[in-house]
Amino acid sequence: MPVKVSQKVFDGIEAVRQSGLTNMLDRNYVQALCDKMGFYEAVIWIEDNKKEYARAIFEGFEIKEEDSYAK
Repeated sequence: MPVKVSQKVFDGIEAVRQSGLTNMLDRNYVQALCDKMGFYEAVIWIEDNKKEYARAIFEGFEIKEEDSYAK
């Protein structure tokens, strides 16, 4: 079952994946690259959700729906 994340978190993780600069299992370097690329929300999410990140590497990420009234 895919792990649900916000669009911003997904964009950061996907940018690192597409860059090919690291193995996605190297969580610390993924965070460093997200930081370097300006995806700060992804850095924080990965730090706060280590187990979910590891699970998502194998099961996938899914973008969660944002509340339409939340801005």
